[in-house]
Amino acid sequence: MQKIETPNPPEAERARKELQGRNDPEAKRLLRFLNMPDLSRDGASPLSEIARRILAIERFRDFYEIKVPEIVGVRESFDLFNFPDGHPARSTSDTYYVNDTTILRTHTTIMWYYWLMRAEIKEKIAARESIGALSYGKVYRKDEIDRNHMNVFHQMDGWYIAPKEKEKITIDDLKEVLTEIAQTIFGKNTEYRFNEDQFPYTDPSIEMEIRIGDRWVEVLGSGIVRPIVLKNLGVDPDVYNGWAFGFGLERLAIISMSLPDIRLLWVNDPRIKQRLHLGSAYVPVSKYPPITRDISFIVSKDFIPNNYFDLIRDLGGDLVEEVKLIDTYENSEKFGPEKASYTYRIVYRSNDRTLVSEEVDKIQDELYKQTASQFHAELR
Repeated sequence: MQKIETPNPPEAERARKELQGRNDPEAKRLLRFLNMPDLSRDGASPLSEIARRILAIERFRDFYEIKVPEIVGVRESFDLFNFPDGHPARSTSDTYYVNDTTILRTHTTIMWYYWLMRAEIKEKIAARESIGALSYGKVYRKDEIDRNHMNVFHQMDGWYIAPKEKEKITIDDLKEVLTEIAQTIFGKNTEYRFNEDQFPYTDPSIEMEIRIGDRWVEVLGSGIVRPIVLKNLGVDPDVYNGWAFGFGLERLAIISMSLPDIRLLWVNDPRIKQRLHLGSAYVPVSKYPPITRDISFIVSKDFIPNNYFDLIRDLGGDLVEEVKLIDTYENSEKFGPEKASYTYRIVYRSNDRTLVSEEVDKIQDELYKQTASQFHAELR
């Protein structure tokens, strides 16, 4: 497997320098995310083990392994991949924007663009060769806070295209690829099934589910690459066809180890790290007690919860286990017609020690101040 690392383009370097020159909370937040380690390249992490297992699959032997920038363009991320105007992924409530044209990458699918821009790949396409690539690493999306989600996580994408005159690619070909990936991670006896799905850049599209106990859990999304996406990326869809897949590494790790909390993947405590083994159910070191705090405030109706979750992450870090909306209501006479009341319950819990009320109260005090300052909220 040939490895290719794409250097940051000038616009990405400019965007990073722009962040470094700013002093607002969002800029500091984005820089902190970018500086977080890539667990998929940490040899001691189960996420790295998943990536290595997939890279070692024989059918991928002649594929390229692509590493691409983490600061990318809006056009390259959304326009080229057939995301329509108004798609939720384009909104500032879902995606971290550095500026109007640059974002933190939301998917490793962006590797298609960088891969197909390379001169040697253009030459292979001109010669009508079949080619494939895999890419993995950190991605960034605004999200809720609970034990199964983080806004910084890891993905892996794969892509294969071939001239139609040599190979007519079907959805059954893709199912064969996905089956091999699932069995590589979860074992040969894994029960699985496929369902129809929808993605902007593939059609038809399917999701793969595996049976965990008495329930089915989605693990992989995939499909046949849309002709318009091939065309957008400079490949003649009358000549080439292909398949693509993508998935979150954390999801596979959580399922494989029956992991109760996604934050465990980031813990440096050796007592915990030595218990993180794919295929083996995680046995807790101990279950430290939670500390729960509520916060209520009145705020403008254009309030974006995902932005508020980012503030909670900023202040509470990996001590925040979960944030729940427990009450919201409007009262135009009491609050005015353009405002609403929200109450959130925040569950604090450390995975490696017992928290004390004093340190949680310190976080809460700062949260009160920043809620009022950054969101122009009236605390209740």
